[in-house]
Amino acid sequence: MEEDQNFHQFLKLSYCGQDCQKIPSALWNMYGPKVQYLDLSYNSIETLKGLENFTRLQELILDNNKLEDNVRFPFLPSLRTLSLNNNKLADLEGLIEKINEYLPGLTYLSILRNKACPNELSDCDKDDSDYQRYRYYVIYKLRKLRFLDSRAVTAREWTEAATRGEFTRVRRPPQMQTQAPAQPPSSSLRPMPVDFASLGKHSGAYGKCRYKYTGKHSEGNRFIVNSDL
Repeated sequence: MEEDQNFHQFLKLSYCGQDCQKIPSALWNMYGPKVQYLDLSYNSIETLKGLENFTRLQELILDNNKLEDNVRFPFLPSLRTLSLNNNKLADLEGLIEKINEYLPGLTYLSILRNKACPNELSDCDKDDSDYQRYRYYVIYKLRKLRFLDSRAVTAREWTEAATRGEFTRVRRPPQMQTQAPAQPPSSSLRPMPVDFASLGKHSGAYGKCRYKYTGKHSEGNRFIVNSDL
């Protein structure tokens, strides 16, 4: 890729649809200190190793990847927007703890189409009341949040979250045992089955951009670098 004379102005970087399982080292080596917006959606990313090199990052899009509950976030105090739609996240409490510790400035969060987000997109057994309780809990725990999933946080939600958000935690049902115990339990109660509904495809659009390409289907991996913030 040819070096642009105005590269110092490039603050947006997209690397989408490349089926990569991790962030390529070439991205943070070449662009890490300069990027404020990073889009890694539609890959197969399982780890965020190397993300700590994007020291100026403010917006991070990780939709349609394979991130699970064991994902580790680096400390990114400048990050304001995090989109994790359609991954494999199930532990809401664990995710919130990580956000509070490593992403303290976050104001926008979206985790639709994950088990951690209890609505009809991720579980057909959930309804609007389940989702609203989830919103109260997340808003209560993440005090700086201004936008959650598909809509802004309202004044009424702030009030409700402040009074009962602590008690609206959405608990996950216990995992079914894969093997029978050596001795049957004395209780006749059995754990409820977990319905792991198939995750759908999530799509989104992010403004108008000017791009610079070297495509995967031409001569190399595709880098999309935008000079308009």
